[in-house]
Amino acid sequence: MSLVHQGVLRDAFADVSHFRSELYACLTVRGDALFELCDALLCTDGPVRTLVDLALAPEHRRGHGALYGGLKQGRIVVARLRRTLVGVPLPRAADGRLVMAVDVSPWLRPDANACADRSFCHTFGQGGGKHQMVPGWPYSVVAALETGRIPGRRCWTRSAFSPAPTSPR
Repeated sequence: MSLVHQGVLRDAFADVSHFRSELYACLTVRGDALFELCDALLCTDGPVRTLVDLALAPEHRRGHGALYGGLKQGRIVVARLRRTLVGVPLPRAADGRLVMAVDVSPWLRPDANACADRSFCHTFGQGGGKHQMVPGWPYSVVAALETGRIPGRRCWTRSAFSPAPTSPR
């Protein structure tokens, strides 16, 4: 292993360590329980379907009572968490560019008449393959992508973000 590679690993470890300490500082009440809940959520393989799944994860060393207590009574300083997330360095391509992937997904709620701030979400394939506008909440996920491959792993970005056919507007 070259010294350059070791320096890159050390810098990445320092970035993650700094982020973890800043995240912990954002959790003011029941911070230990919330922090272990975050660890369990991020380290659990596959989808998390229930809170019990998180309580049984090895990263969550407390009992299930602490999990529920953290969720019920825990407090997060949202403004500090936002500043912490904005300060995370983004991965860049070899030429210094940011490569981003964006997904906009609707959370459809056509029967929730009393819910505030609903808008109309574009859907396709519901009702005989037609384009429809359904009440709900659109939400977006933006991810910064790294270049190259991780040894031993399949490149999920190539399959998940392959060019989609364009439709006329």
